[in-house]
Amino acid sequence: MKLNKQEILTALKKITVPGEGENMVDSGAVTNVVTFADEVIVDITIKNPSLQARKKTEVEILQVIHREVYEKAKIKVNIKVDAPAAKPKNEIKGKPIPGINNIIAVASGKGGVGKSTVTANLAVSLAKMGFKVGLLDADIYGPSIPIMFDVANERPLSVNIDGKSKMKPVENYGVKILSIGFFTKPDQAVIWRGPMASKALNQMIFDAAWGELDFLLVDLPPGTGDIHLSIMQAMPITGAVVVSTPQTIALADAKKGVAMFQQENINVPVLGIIENMAYFTPEELPDNKYYIFGQEGAKHLAEDLDVPLLGEIPLVQSIREAGDVGRPAALQTASPVEEAYEALTKEVVQQVVYRNEALPATEAIKITTMAGCSAVKKK
Repeated sequence: MKLNKQEILTALKKITVPGEGENMVDSGAVTNVVTFADEVIVDITIKNPSLQARKKTEVEILQVIHREVYEKAKIKVNIKVDAPAAKPKNEIKGKPIPGINNIIAVASGKGGVGKSTVTANLAVSLAKMGFKVGLLDADIYGPSIPIMFDVANERPLSVNIDGKSKMKPVENYGVKILSIGFFTKPDQAVIWRGPMASKALNQMIFDAAWGELDFLLVDLPPGTGDIHLSIMQAMPITGAVVVSTPQTIALADAKKGVAMFQQENINVPVLGIIENMAYFTPEELPDNKYYIFGQEGAKHLAEDLDVPLLGEIPLVQSIREAGDVGRPAALQTASPVEEAYEALTKEVVQQVVYRNEALPATEAIKITTMAGCSAVKKK
């Protein structure tokens, strides 16, 4: 069969480019179509730099041509990303931390979805892969990282760096850790107003001897509030991941978390969504999956928001037990849990690499107060 160029273009008009309203032909995204007998080459340019958008576009092109024109057509799709030009590095403002290459914020729209557990296991998985990793527990009002790393009774030491006194992070499992939990008693409630919490965070960020790090993970409090703005004001975040369960209520809050980072005046790249407690598999029935909190909710949310789904972590008793005894479950060798976290971590690293290649460095934000309302703007 000889393919017809006009039929191909007509079929492509049924596809909308990710992030744009028009179909890919009328929008000018399709730059060229070449046919040779039963073969077709489609050249397309999209503005969305995410790996998810590229994959989605390619799959939709293959599907529509096979469905609408010829099911046995041999198709090659060449996708070019026309991303905004990166700003020169000397124009990027903010307060980057010397020696730290990537700062990843881990957030959740609501509590109870396992954000800190995911952060802890992501950190040890990165360390197992050979990366230099730090973890800042910025969950001021509910710090749990010290317990999860079995360092609740440890205290950061003071070291002299270039004539200045710095906090030396506590280290375990190859991860450097700082948390407000190191400076409070286990039964002591942290009752601080925003400015006090912000000052404490700034000390743990800038008065710490983090050294050389490939990744600094920041475990944020649940929700979208003052602490989040303080962190993004203090330092430029490379990217954010949002943790959710498949439950509808959790997804509604996760959507708000993504929206916070994507606000025009904040504009922190969202690396993707992590679905925690995705399904339950009993040890005695290893082939069975029970979707206790719903099925593929985070996957559908990721598709709706056009952000990657980074991974699905099962609901496993050993993950909870490992966190309680201070040894993250990702350290379990040759286990399904280790494999799940390893796959998740590889996807996070891939998204960070792609984000750094395709987008300019993130700026820290500046917060001003006007007429009793907080206004957020870029420095």
